[in-house]
Amino acid sequence: MNAGFLHDALIYLATAIIFVPIAKKLGMGSVLGYLLGGIIIGPFFLGFVGEEGKDIMHFAEFGVVMMLFLIGLELEPTNLWRMRKLIVGTGALQLGGTTLIFFVALIAAGFSWQAALASGLALSMSSTAIVLQTLKEKGLAKAESGKSSFAVLLFQDISVIPILALLPLIIGSSLQIHSDNSATFIGGLPGWRQTLTLLGSVVVVILGGRFLIVPFLRFVASIRLRELFTAAALFIVIATADLMTMAGLSPALGTFLAGVVLANSEFRHELESDIEPFKGVLLGLFFIAVGASINFRLIIDNPLLVIVFVSGVIIVKAFVLNIVGRMARLSFNQNAIFTLSLSQVGEFAFVLFAFISKLGILSDYWTDVMMGVTAISMTITPLLILLNERFVLPNFGTKESVVEKEAEDIRGEYPVIIAGFGHFGSTIGRFLRANGVNTTILDNDSDRVDLLRKMGFKVFYGDATRTDILKSAGAEHAKMLIAAIDSPEINMDLIKKTREHFPNLSIMVRARNRTDAYELIDAGVQNIYRESLETSVRIGVDVLVKLGFRRYSATRAGQNFVKYDEAALSKLAAHRHDQDLYIFNVREQIAIQEELLTNDRGVNPTSHDHAWERDS
Repeated sequence: MNAGFLHDALIYLATAIIFVPIAKKLGMGSVLGYLLGGIIIGPFFLGFVGEEGKDIMHFAEFGVVMMLFLIGLELEPTNLWRMRKLIVGTGALQLGGTTLIFFVALIAAGFSWQAALASGLALSMSSTAIVLQTLKEKGLAKAESGKSSFAVLLFQDISVIPILALLPLIIGSSLQIHSDNSATFIGGLPGWRQTLTLLGSVVVVILGGRFLIVPFLRFVASIRLRELFTAAALFIVIATADLMTMAGLSPALGTFLAGVVLANSEFRHELESDIEPFKGVLLGLFFIAVGASINFRLIIDNPLLVIVFVSGVIIVKAFVLNIVGRMARLSFNQNAIFTLSLSQVGEFAFVLFAFISKLGILSDYWTDVMMGVTAISMTITPLLILLNERFVLPNFGTKESVVEKEAEDIRGEYPVIIAGFGHFGSTIGRFLRANGVNTTILDNDSDRVDLLRKMGFKVFYGDATRTDILKSAGAEHAKMLIAAIDSPEINMDLIKKTREHFPNLSIMVRARNRTDAYELIDAGVQNIYRESLETSVRIGVDVLVKLGFRRYSATRAGQNFVKYDEAALSKLAAHRHDQDLYIFNVREQIAIQEELLTNDRGVNPTSHDHAWERDS
């Protein structure tokens, strides 16, 4: 193996390990940590990586490719159809409005109409990688801002296909740019044949995913080797990306389509779990490479041009996005998050500008300028989101507390704090309130906060992992904290900070499934509540009743099953990293549970077993 490759890999991994924890500690998010780390190790500062980081960029872009594949896996065609109005409405308005303004501005700046149109379309793209990662880390993916952002990003990503197909067609009117052979383009194909090739490749991916990939995965799964299935998952992603690259299409869009096709297959969750670790590492590598690729020499030589260009791009995009958000009836807070999150130029602009340059629509100088603006705007975005979160929203949007007097009154009065008031947390809150127990609620969805305050709940708006928010909500005097946030990562961060700053609080944590519970057990958490367990057992109890069991007996059996399963969970957690040992212990615990439940049924029931029957 090339020693230079190992050296570069060591530098990139060390950069992630050093800068990401620092950024997270300062509340800036991992994306900004990656970007700043890339800037520091780039050729214009420490010079640890190659010229402008381009050598590693092609490899790092696979993180974006895998991310789009995973997004596709989460989007069943029926869900896409259900979201069609939001996707097409917000997406078309954003893309069309932004392109139009850029087109007019660039024409006024002296660009040809072909260069202005192509550049405007590229600059209209936003960063799927940065936006989705940032919203996920902040727990806003399911808020209105997150849904609208996802709709716009999805429309943009899908639009790359027709944009790439359109670009060869507009070249016919800009033949003066070519001095050699103006009649042929990429791969020697005329523009119309290039367009048909791109569209044909999309059809191949869709049909191949439906009729070739699923049977292939069934064959691989029948061999029962986990590492072979992982290799097959990587093979699908790489093969699809390679096919798209040969056709001149974005590999990320090809894998996205493959993901959508496979979303209804029985292998969806297995593919997600196998690809996720590779996606996380390569996506971080992509962000580092973006930071390293910023051409600071261009900035130094043309500081005014770059500053004006970057500022103009962000302002124009923010202006259009703000109007789109208002038309979508987003509240001030949600619209501010939506506007600033999408105001950068995205990673697909690198693909489009490279394609535009090959076609000769844009000169090499302006291509470098556009790519520099893209990288700089991506780096600035996490800072804008941070400024919005810390200064704009607390002063102009939903206040962190209703009034300061209420924050003072709340201390020592309410014994329970609930972090996260979605479907899970709201059920707990309503149950406690119905039984005379008041709670303090923490949530970062401003729309939900406003609604809950109107309903009479004591709600604090903001990130529950911020110690100042916890303190103002009465964490120093409360008795227990219920971590009911949907994101396991945010819940884990909340647990760590609560233990460090508020050791007086007893912590009760939501776990979405068994895997999340194992992570919490490793972290030393004792009070873990799997949201799928009780509901599943409740269905089982009702099934037993409908089959003729007495309700008291069926309920008792359900309670015993939960007790035995919780005991087995703690024992199995120690073996979950060794698959063979884990499977052996799972089978052993299942046998023990079945034996215990059989013994329970053999016990002579009391004469009151019939007391729970509704007919009695």
